[in-house]
Amino acid sequence: MKQLLSGNEAIFQGAIRAGATYFAGYPITPSSEILQQAAALAEENPGFRFLQAEDEIAAAIGIISASLAGAKSFTATSGPGFSLMQEALGWGHAVEAPCVFVNSMRVGPSTGMPTQPAQSDLLQIKGGSAGDYYPIAFYPNSVEESFRLTVTAFNAAEESLSPVILLVDSLLSHLYEMADLDAIEVAVVPRTKDPLGRSQRLFTGTAHDRMGNVKTNDPEAYRDWLNDLKERHLQAADKYPLYEYIPRKDSETLLIAFGITSRIISSLKERFSIFRPIRIFPVLEKELQEITRPYRHIIVVEGNDGQYASWTECAIHRKVMRVPCLGGGFKFQWIQSQIEERLKEGK
Repeated sequence: MKQLLSGNEAIFQGAIRAGATYFAGYPITPSSEILQQAAALAEENPGFRFLQAEDEIAAAIGIISASLAGAKSFTATSGPGFSLMQEALGWGHAVEAPCVFVNSMRVGPSTGMPTQPAQSDLLQIKGGSAGDYYPIAFYPNSVEESFRLTVTAFNAAEESLSPVILLVDSLLSHLYEMADLDAIEVAVVPRTKDPLGRSQRLFTGTAHDRMGNVKTNDPEAYRDWLNDLKERHLQAADKYPLYEYIPRKDSETLLIAFGITSRIISSLKERFSIFRPIRIFPVLEKELQEITRPYRHIIVVEGNDGQYASWTECAIHRKVMRVPCLGGGFKFQWIQSQIEERLKEGK
Protein backbone atom coordinates (compact mmCIF):
# COMPACT_ATOMS: atom_id res chain seq x y z
CA MET A 1 0.00 0.00 0.00
CA LYS A 2 1.32 3.42 -0.93
CA GLN A 3 1.97 5.82 1.93
CA LEU A 4 3.12 9.42 2.20
CA LEU A 5 6.54 9.07 3.81
CA SER A 6 9.46 11.34 4.62
CA GLY A 7 13.06 10.48 3.87
CA ASN A 8 13.74 9.95 7.57
CA GLU A 9 10.77 7.59 7.87
CA ALA A 10 11.98 5.61 4.85
CA ILE A 11 15.48 5.35 6.31
CA PHE A 12 14.12 3.95 9.55
CA GLN A 13 11.90 1.47 7.72
CA GLY A 14 14.88 0.41 5.62
CA ALA A 15 16.87 -0.29 8.77
CA ILE A 16 14.05 -2.45 10.14
CA ARG A 17 13.76 -4.32 6.82
CA ALA A 18 17.52 -4.94 6.97
CA GLY A 19 17.10 -6.57 10.39
CA ALA A 20 18.25 -3.80 12.72
CA THR A 21 17.46 -4.49 16.38
CA TYR A 22 19.42 -1.72 18.13
CA PHE A 23 19.52 2.07 17.80
CA ALA A 24 21.50 4.54 19.89
CA GLY A 25 21.44 8.25 19.25
CA TYR A 26 21.27 11.80 20.49
CA PRO A 27 18.67 14.29 19.20
CA ILE A 28 19.91 16.66 16.49
CA THR A 29 18.22 18.47 13.63
CA PRO A 30 17.48 17.29 10.93
CA SER A 31 17.80 13.58 11.85
CA SER A 32 15.78 13.52 15.10
CA GLU A 33 12.73 11.86 13.53
CA ILE A 34 14.79 8.68 13.10
CA LEU A 35 15.54 8.65 16.83
CA GLN A 36 11.87 9.32 17.60
CA GLN A 37 10.75 6.36 15.49
CA ALA A 38 13.30 4.12 17.22
CA ALA A 39 12.05 5.19 20.64
CA ALA A 40 8.44 4.52 19.66
CA LEU A 41 9.24 1.07 18.27
CA ALA A 42 11.20 0.09 21.38
CA GLU A 43 8.13 0.84 23.52
CA GLU A 44 6.02 -1.51 21.40
CA ASN A 45 8.53 -4.23 20.54
CA PRO A 46 10.77 -5.72 23.25
CA GLY A 47 12.94 -7.25 20.52
CA PHE A 48 14.10 -3.79 19.45
CA ARG A 49 16.46 -1.94 21.79
CA PHE A 50 16.82 1.85 22.00
CA LEU A 51 19.28 4.08 23.80
CA GLN A 52 19.06 7.86 23.95
CA ALA A 53 22.69 8.44 24.81
CA GLU A 54 24.14 11.36 26.75
CA ASP A 55 25.94 12.53 23.60
CA GLU A 56 26.95 11.45 20.12
CA ILE A 57 30.19 9.88 21.30
CA ALA A 58 28.29 7.49 23.56
CA ALA A 59 25.79 6.76 20.77
CA ALA A 60 28.54 5.75 18.35
CA ILE A 61 30.28 3.57 20.91
CA GLY A 62 26.89 2.07 21.80
CA ILE A 63 26.09 0.84 18.29
CA ILE A 64 29.60 -0.53 17.76
CA SER A 65 29.40 -2.40 21.07
CA ALA A 66 25.94 -3.71 20.19
CA SER A 67 27.31 -4.91 16.86
CA LEU A 68 30.11 -6.81 18.57
CA ALA A 69 27.45 -8.38 20.80
CA GLY A 70 25.60 -9.64 17.71
CA ALA A 71 22.98 -6.99 16.89
CA LYS A 72 22.47 -5.16 13.63
CA SER A 73 22.77 -1.59 14.87
CA PHE A 74 22.62 1.98 13.65
CA THR A 75 22.61 5.63 14.64
CA ALA A 76 21.54 8.90 13.03
CA THR A 77 23.03 12.36 13.43
CA SER A 78 24.03 15.54 11.62
CA GLY A 79 27.33 17.32 11.00
CA PRO A 80 28.26 18.42 14.55
CA GLY A 81 27.35 15.00 15.93
CA PHE A 82 29.13 13.23 13.08
CA SER A 83 32.25 15.19 14.00
CA LEU A 84 32.05 13.89 17.56
CA MET A 85 31.61 10.32 16.29
CA GLN A 86 34.81 10.25 14.26
CA GLU A 87 37.09 8.63 16.84
CA ALA A 88 34.50 5.93 17.48
CA LEU A 89 34.17 5.38 13.73
CA GLY A 90 37.90 4.67 13.60
CA TRP A 91 37.49 2.23 16.48
CA GLY A 92 34.64 0.56 14.61
CA HIS A 93 36.97 -0.07 11.68
CA ALA A 94 39.71 -1.31 14.01
CA VAL A 95 37.46 -3.86 15.73
CA GLU A 96 35.66 -4.70 12.44
CA ALA A 97 32.12 -3.98 13.63
CA PRO A 98 29.35 -3.91 11.00
CA CYS A 99 26.90 -1.07 11.69
CA VAL A 100 25.40 1.96 9.94
CA PHE A 101 25.87 5.68 10.56
CA VAL A 102 23.24 8.00 9.04
CA ASN A 103 24.34 11.62 8.60
CA SER A 104 21.64 14.09 7.58
CA MET A 105 23.73 17.11 6.64
CA ARG A 106 23.13 20.75 7.44
CA VAL A 107 25.19 23.90 6.98
CA GLY A 108 28.37 24.01 9.06
CA PRO A 109 30.94 24.27 10.46
CA SER A 110 30.05 23.94 14.14
CA THR A 111 26.37 24.64 14.89
CA GLY A 112 26.14 26.43 11.57
CA MET A 113 22.63 26.75 10.16
CA PRO A 114 20.63 23.89 11.74
CA THR A 115 17.60 24.16 9.45
CA GLN A 116 19.44 24.70 6.17
CA PRO A 117 20.56 21.87 3.85
CA ALA A 118 24.16 21.12 2.95
CA GLN A 119 26.27 18.38 1.39
CA SER A 120 29.44 19.39 3.15
CA ASP A 121 30.46 16.38 5.24
CA LEU A 122 31.92 14.34 2.39
CA LEU A 123 35.53 14.77 3.47
CA GLN A 124 34.67 13.44 6.93
CA ILE A 125 33.80 10.10 5.37
CA LYS A 126 37.44 9.38 4.64
CA GLY A 127 39.45 11.85 6.69
CA GLY A 128 37.57 12.28 9.95
CA SER A 129 39.34 9.62 12.01
CA ALA A 130 43.00 8.77 12.43
CA GLY A 131 45.11 6.46 10.28
CA ASP A 132 44.28 4.32 7.25
CA TYR A 133 40.82 2.86 6.89
CA TYR A 134 38.51 2.18 3.96
CA PRO A 135 34.95 3.44 4.46
CA ILE A 136 31.93 2.84 2.24
CA ALA A 137 29.20 5.47 1.83
CA PHE A 138 25.98 5.84 -0.17
CA TYR A 139 23.84 8.89 -1.01
CA PRO A 140 20.18 8.53 -2.18
CA ASN A 141 18.08 11.25 -3.82
CA SER A 142 14.50 10.13 -3.15
CA VAL A 143 12.34 8.69 -0.38
CA GLU A 144 12.16 5.26 -2.02
CA GLU A 145 15.90 5.23 -2.68
CA SER A 146 16.51 6.21 0.95
CA PHE A 147 14.75 3.00 1.92
CA ARG A 148 16.65 0.86 -0.60
CA LEU A 149 20.06 2.31 0.18
CA THR A 150 19.59 1.92 3.91
CA VAL A 151 19.24 -1.81 3.31
CA THR A 152 22.25 -1.65 0.98
CA ALA A 153 24.27 0.10 3.69
CA PHE A 154 23.47 -2.67 6.19
CA ASN A 155 24.39 -5.30 3.59
CA ALA A 156 27.71 -3.61 2.80
CA ALA A 157 28.43 -3.36 6.52
CA GLU A 158 28.00 -7.11 6.93
CA GLU A 159 30.10 -7.85 3.85
CA SER A 160 32.93 -5.52 4.82
CA LEU A 161 32.66 -5.99 8.60
CA SER A 162 32.82 -2.23 9.08
CA PRO A 163 30.75 0.87 9.80
CA VAL A 164 29.03 2.06 6.60
CA ILE A 165 27.75 5.61 6.12
CA LEU A 166 24.45 6.72 4.62
CA LEU A 167 24.56 10.41 3.68
CA VAL A 168 21.43 12.46 3.16
CA ASP A 169 20.69 16.17 3.54
CA SER A 170 18.03 18.02 5.48
CA LEU A 171 15.86 18.52 2.39
CA LEU A 172 15.89 14.80 1.66
CA SER A 173 15.29 13.91 5.31
CA HIS A 174 12.16 16.03 5.33
CA LEU A 175 11.03 15.40 1.76
CA TYR A 176 7.64 13.65 1.55
CA GLU A 177 6.78 11.32 -1.34
CA MET A 178 4.37 8.49 -2.00
CA ALA A 179 5.99 5.07 -1.73
CA ASP A 180 4.91 1.47 -1.28
CA LEU A 181 7.76 0.08 0.79
CA ASP A 182 6.08 -3.31 1.24
CA ALA A 183 6.19 -3.84 -2.52
CA ILE A 184 9.92 -3.18 -2.74
CA GLU A 185 11.96 -6.35 -2.95
CA VAL A 186 15.41 -6.03 -1.42
CA ALA A 187 18.00 -8.70 -0.66
CA VAL A 188 19.11 -8.74 2.96
CA VAL A 189 22.52 -10.04 4.00
CA PRO A 190 22.06 -11.86 7.32
CA ARG A 191 24.08 -11.09 10.42
CA THR A 192 27.52 -12.62 9.91
CA LYS A 193 27.98 -15.61 12.16
CA ASP A 194 31.22 -15.50 14.13
CA PRO A 195 33.16 -13.59 11.45
CA LEU A 196 36.91 -14.11 11.53
CA GLY A 197 36.60 -16.42 14.52
CA ARG A 198 35.11 -13.69 16.67
CA SER A 199 34.27 -16.03 19.52
CA GLN A 200 38.01 -16.43 20.05
CA ARG A 201 39.08 -12.87 19.22
CA LEU A 202 40.04 -9.94 21.36
CA PHE A 203 38.61 -6.53 20.43
CA THR A 204 40.98 -3.62 20.70
CA GLY A 205 41.65 -0.38 18.90
CA THR A 206 45.35 -0.86 19.49
CA ALA A 207 47.36 -2.31 16.60
CA HIS A 208 46.79 -6.05 16.55
CA ASP A 209 47.00 -9.20 14.48
CA ARG A 210 44.06 -11.05 12.92
CA MET A 211 43.04 -12.55 16.26
CA GLY A 212 43.16 -9.26 18.18
CA ASN A 213 46.47 -9.87 19.91
CA VAL A 214 48.16 -6.51 20.55
CA LYS A 215 51.12 -5.94 18.21
CA THR A 216 52.27 -2.37 18.80
CA ASN A 217 55.85 -3.15 17.77
CA ASP A 218 55.21 -5.54 14.88
CA PRO A 219 54.87 -3.69 11.54
CA GLU A 220 54.50 -6.94 9.59
CA ALA A 221 51.51 -8.10 11.66
CA TYR A 222 49.91 -4.67 11.23
CA ARG A 223 50.45 -4.67 7.48
CA ASP A 224 48.94 -8.16 7.16
CA TRP A 225 45.87 -7.09 9.13
CA LEU A 226 45.43 -3.81 7.26
CA ASN A 227 45.84 -5.44 3.84
CA ASP A 228 43.15 -7.99 4.73
CA LEU A 229 40.89 -5.16 5.90
CA LYS A 230 41.49 -3.14 2.72
CA GLU A 231 40.87 -6.07 0.39
CA ARG A 232 37.63 -7.03 2.13
CA HIS A 233 36.31 -3.46 2.14
CA LEU A 234 37.13 -2.82 -1.52
CA GLN A 235 35.59 -6.14 -2.56
CA ALA A 236 32.41 -5.20 -0.68
CA ALA A 237 32.35 -1.75 -2.28
CA ASP A 238 32.84 -3.27 -5.74
CA LYS A 239 29.51 -5.08 -5.34
CA TYR A 240 27.78 -1.68 -5.35
CA PRO A 241 29.09 0.47 -8.25
CA LEU A 242 25.90 2.47 -8.07
CA TYR A 243 25.27 5.55 -10.21
CA GLU A 244 22.77 7.11 -12.61
CA TYR A 245 23.86 8.44 -15.99
CA ILE A 246 21.53 10.38 -18.29
CA PRO A 247 23.40 11.06 -21.55
CA ARG A 248 22.43 13.66 -24.13
CA LYS A 249 24.25 12.96 -27.36
CA ASP A 250 24.36 16.55 -28.62
CA SER A 251 25.72 18.00 -25.39
CA GLU A 252 29.35 18.93 -24.78
CA THR A 253 28.63 19.44 -21.08
CA LEU A 254 28.29 16.88 -18.28
CA LEU A 255 26.71 17.96 -15.01
CA ILE A 256 27.63 15.98 -11.90
CA ALA A 257 25.35 16.18 -8.87
CA PHE A 258 24.09 13.92 -6.11
CA GLY A 259 21.44 13.81 -3.43
CA ILE A 260 18.99 16.69 -3.49
CA THR A 261 21.03 18.80 -5.93
CA SER A 262 20.67 16.06 -8.54
CA ARG A 263 16.89 16.44 -8.27
CA ILE A 264 17.08 20.21 -8.51
CA ILE A 265 19.02 20.07 -11.81
CA SER A 266 17.07 17.13 -13.26
CA SER A 267 15.08 19.33 -15.65
CA LEU A 268 18.36 20.36 -17.30
CA LYS A 269 18.64 16.88 -18.82
CA GLU A 270 17.03 18.37 -21.94
CA ARG A 271 20.22 20.40 -22.47
CA PHE A 272 23.02 18.59 -20.65
CA SER A 273 24.14 15.09 -19.77
CA ILE A 274 23.92 14.29 -16.06
CA PHE A 275 25.92 11.89 -13.88
CA ARG A 276 24.77 11.07 -10.36
CA PRO A 277 27.07 9.08 -8.08
CA ILE A 278 25.09 6.95 -5.63
CA ARG A 279 28.02 5.14 -4.07
CA ILE A 280 29.61 8.36 -3.00
CA PHE A 281 32.72 6.65 -1.55
CA PRO A 282 34.93 4.95 -2.59
CA VAL A 283 34.81 7.31 -5.55
CA LEU A 284 33.60 5.66 -8.76
CA GLU A 285 36.92 6.23 -10.53
CA LYS A 286 36.52 3.87 -13.50
CA GLU A 287 32.99 5.01 -14.16
CA LEU A 288 33.93 8.70 -13.95
CA GLN A 289 36.92 8.21 -16.24
CA GLU A 290 34.84 6.47 -18.89
CA ILE A 291 31.78 8.71 -18.72
CA THR A 292 33.57 12.08 -18.57
CA ARG A 293 35.97 11.33 -21.45
CA PRO A 294 33.89 12.70 -24.38
CA TYR A 295 32.77 15.92 -22.68
CA ARG A 296 34.38 19.30 -23.21
CA HIS A 297 32.91 20.79 -20.03
CA ILE A 298 32.38 19.05 -16.68
CA ILE A 299 30.49 20.98 -14.00
CA VAL A 300 30.02 19.66 -10.46
CA VAL A 301 26.99 21.08 -8.64
CA GLU A 302 27.11 20.36 -4.91
CA GLY A 303 26.12 21.79 -1.53
CA ASN A 304 29.68 22.52 -0.40
CA ASP A 305 32.78 24.33 -1.62
CA GLY A 306 33.98 21.71 -4.09
CA GLN A 307 34.52 18.51 -2.07
CA TYR A 308 33.25 16.04 -4.67
CA ALA A 309 34.72 18.20 -7.43
CA SER A 310 38.17 17.63 -5.88
CA TRP A 311 37.59 13.88 -5.81
CA THR A 312 36.44 14.00 -9.43
CA GLU A 313 39.56 15.86 -10.52
CA CYS A 314 41.76 13.26 -8.81
CA ALA A 315 39.81 10.45 -10.51
CA ILE A 316 39.80 11.81 -14.07
CA HIS A 317 43.09 13.80 -14.01
CA ARG A 318 41.60 17.00 -15.36
CA LYS A 319 40.08 20.20 -14.07
CA VAL A 320 36.34 20.55 -13.60
CA MET A 321 34.14 23.60 -13.13
CA ARG A 322 32.33 24.08 -9.86
CA VAL A 323 28.96 25.40 -8.75
CA PRO A 324 29.12 25.47 -4.92
CA CYS A 325 25.68 25.84 -3.33
CA LEU A 326 26.55 27.36 0.04
CA GLY A 327 24.46 28.49 2.99
CA GLY A 328 21.48 26.38 2.02
CA GLY A 329 21.20 28.11 -1.35
CA PHE A 330 19.72 25.22 -3.30
CA LYS A 331 17.66 27.35 -5.71
CA PHE A 332 17.16 26.16 -9.29
CA GLN A 333 17.25 29.59 -10.93
CA TRP A 334 20.47 30.50 -9.16
CA ILE A 335 22.10 27.15 -9.96
CA GLN A 336 21.09 27.46 -13.60
CA SER A 337 22.57 30.96 -13.80
CA GLN A 338 25.81 29.73 -12.26
CA ILE A 339 26.06 26.91 -14.81
CA GLU A 340 25.61 29.44 -17.62
CA GLU A 341 28.35 31.62 -16.14
CA ARG A 342 30.76 28.69 -15.92
CA LEU A 343 30.10 27.82 -19.55
CA LYS A 344 30.80 31.41 -20.62
CA GLU A 345 34.04 31.35 -18.65
CA GLY A 346 35.03 28.03 -20.26
CA LYS A 347 34.64 29.14 -23.88
